[in-house]
Amino acid sequence: MPAELLLQGKTVIVSGVGPGLGHRVAAAVVRDGGRAVLGARTRAGLARTAEQIDPDGGRSAYRTADITDETQCEALAALAVERFGRIDAVVHVAAWDSSFGGLEDADFAVWQQVIDVNLLGTLRMTRACLPSLKQRGGSVVIIGTQSAVAAPSQVRQAAYAASKGALTSAMYSLARELGPHRIRVNTVLPGWMWGPPVQAYVRLTADSEGVPESEVLARLTERMALPEPATDADVAEAAAFLVSDRARSITGQSLLVNAGEVMR
Repeated sequence: MPAELLLQGKTVIVSGVGPGLGHRVAAAVVRDGGRAVLGARTRAGLARTAEQIDPDGGRSAYRTADITDETQCEALAALAVERFGRIDAVVHVAAWDSSFGGLEDADFAVWQQVIDVNLLGTLRMTRACLPSLKQRGGSVVIIGTQSAVAAPSQVRQAAYAASKGALTSAMYSLARELGPHRIRVNTVLPGWMWGPPVQAYVRLTADSEGVPESEVLARLTERMALPEPATDADVAEAAAFLVSDRARSITGQSLLVNAGEVMR
C-alpha cells in the first residue's frame, strides 16, 4: 500500500485539535487517505484546521468538544458515525499541560482538574467511541509525555507528569480489556517536541535571560542522541503509524519520540 494511502478508508477522531500537534495529526490522517473528525473546545481553531487540511470538506468533520463532559464526548463520537458511518481510531491529543510546579507548592484542586482532563477525559472519550470500535476493531492512540517516565530538569510539571503516567498505566489495562474486540491501545511519549508550546518556551526563556534563542535550544538538545528535537510532525507520524494496519499486532506499548534524549 502506498504511503499516502496508509489510512485509506479509516475514520479517525482526533481530540484536542489546535495549531500544533492536533493539527498535524489531523493533517496526516487526511493526507494518508483517512477521514478526520476533529474535536476541541474552540470552534474557530477547528474550522481553521478543517479548511487547511480538507478544503472541499469531503473527508473531515468537526464539533466543539470538552472531554471533561461525557455528553460532549458522546456527541463527537456520534458525529463520526453520522458523517462517515464508523470509527476506526481515536487519537487523544487533548490535554492540560499548562500547570507548573512540584509537590511543595502544589494546589491539589488544580491537580484534580488536570487529572480530570488528562486521565479521565481521555477515558471518557475512549468509552464514547467503543460501540463503533467494537464493530470492526481499531486503534486507540494516547499522546502521553516523556515526563511520565523521566522528569525534565528545566521545568517542573508534576501534576501533568502524574496524570499522564496514570494514563500510561491505564493503557495496559485497556489493551487487555479491549484486545478481544481487536482494539489496540498504545501510547506515544514525546520529549521536547518542536512546535508552538516549545517554541514559546524557548522564546520566553531567551527573552527573560537576555540570551539568544539558540542557546536555550542548545540546552534542550544537549542530551539528545540526534542533533535536533523531534517536531510535532514527527510525533504525528508515529500516531498515524499506530492507527494504521501496519501496526496491527502492536498493543500495550509506549513509543518514545524524543530524538534519543531518554532511551528505554
